[in-house]
Parts: sequence; structure tokens; C-alpha cells
Amino acid sequence: MKQVLSVPSQLGPLLKAARRNAGMSQQELARRLGISQSRISHMELNPGSLSLDQLLAIFASLGLELVVGSRSADASAARMPPAEW
Repeated sequence: MKQVLSVPSQLGPLLKAARRNAGMSQQELARRLGISQSRISHMELNPGSLSLDQLLAIFASLGLELVVGSRSADASAARMPPAEW
């Protein structure tokens, strides 16, 4: 699976799809991570609540990796984060 994320709201559906593609229930992923199933549900519904450490642990459990790359100049201007960031 290769997915480009441009906004935080895209992360929740990506996590859910990756978990399902890995054949894992929320309960199984939670067990692997040592957290509750309700926390997995919360992370999938509210991905902004994740720390980088949590995100990387989830990715590792799902066999995913985080790759960072440069955007083209046109795409960067169109996707600038809000000024308050």
C-alpha cells in the first residue's frame, strides 16, 4: 500500500484500512500495542490525538513505514498548513 497524506483527517481511514488489510481487529492491534481496543477506535476516529511515537508503533505493528519526501512547488503552495500552526 502506498498512500500520500496531505491533511490529518486522511490518517484515520488509512489506519483502519491498513489494519483490515493486515487481517487484524481493533482488539488484536490493541493487544499487540498493549493498549485498549477503545483507544484504537479513538485513534482511528481522531487521528490528531496520536503522538509520533504512537503512530510509529502502530505503523510497525501493521508492517507500514513512514516515508517523507519533497512536494513540488505548486503542490506545496496549495497545501500550506493554517497560519496558526
